[in-house]
Amino acid sequence: MVKADPVLEKVKEIVFSLPDTKLTMTWGKPHFRVGEKIFCGYGEEGGRAVIGFKLAMQHAAKLTREPGYWPAPYVGHKGWVSMDATKVKDWKLVRSYLEESYRLIASKKSLAKLAAPPPTAKKATTKKATAKKRVSRKKAAG
Repeated sequence: MVKADPVLEKVKEIVFSLPDTKLTMTWGKPHFRVGEKIFCGYGEEGGRAVIGFKLAMQHAAKLTREPGYWPAPYVGHKGWVSMDATKVKDWKLVRSYLEESYRLIASKKSLAKLAAPPPTAKKATTKKATAKKRVSRKKAAG
C-alpha cells in the first residue's frame, strides 16, 4: 500500500479549489495545469519535498533571496520559484503563491470563473407553490 504524501495532498487541496485545473505526471513528477499550461509542480530535490510555481518577476527575485526559496531549475530566469515544502508553517502563504501562479498562467476564461461568484442553487418549486402563484396572479388581474 502506498502511503499518502501529506504535503502533496495539501497542494492538491489548494490547486483543485481553482477552476479548470488538473493533475498530470510530467517528467515523472506531479504537475498541475490550468487548461494545458503548467502553473505548479511538486517533487523531491535532495531528499526534500519541493513545490514549484511561477511569480511575477520582481516577486520571484525578492522571494528567492529568502531562506527556503530558490530559482527553479531551467525556468528560474522566467520567474519560476522552488520552495522547500518540508518547512511550510503557513499554508495560506503557499495558497497565495499558487494563486498568483494560476493568475499568471490561466486563460481569461478560467480567470473569469475564478472571479465569478459561486452558483446559487435554484429553489425547487412544488406543484402546490406554482398553483398558489397562478391563483394570486388571477386575483391581482381580476
